[in-house]
Amino acid sequence: MAEGTENGAAPQQPQVKMQVLGQFIRDMSFENIVAQKGIQGEVQPDVSVQVNLDAKKRPVDNQYEIILKFNVESKNKSDAATLFLMELEYGGIFLIENVPEEQLHPFLLIECPRMLFPFVRRIVSDVTRDGGFPPLNMENVDFLALYRQEIARRAETQQA
Repeated sequence: MAEGTENGAAPQQPQVKMQVLGQFIRDMSFENIVAQKGIQGEVQPDVSVQVNLDAKKRPVDNQYEIILKFNVESKNKSDAATLFLMELEYGGIFLIENVPEEQLHPFLLIECPRMLFPFVRRIVSDVTRDGGFPPLNMENVDFLALYRQEIARRAETQQA
């Protein structure tokens, strides 16, 4: 019998609970530069996507607000003329229980955005299509890699 498992039962960790209480678009804009300026000729779009995350505690116990900020820009490959710009801030309100304090920060900035991302992808696809462009189906965002990059950037800043 293993140590600390009397009667064959291991001590139980409390079950992590994560519940999405609400989702919302906090801010969104879409500029169709092609329609405004009447760009003519061959168009070969080059799309860039920037992602930022924000998390904050809400006044209610165990509730957190996560905001995903996406800046999507499409430029013409041939002359670098901007075709469209889209900015989207998409939020979620989460109830999170039984996550150890030292694991809460990564949990909020990795797991919560993973839950929200499919909705962001759909909004971006619909808005670009409704804006007169082929629907932009964004590739998955690696929120773990983003988190690690931000931790490394903060460590460099503190050393400088």
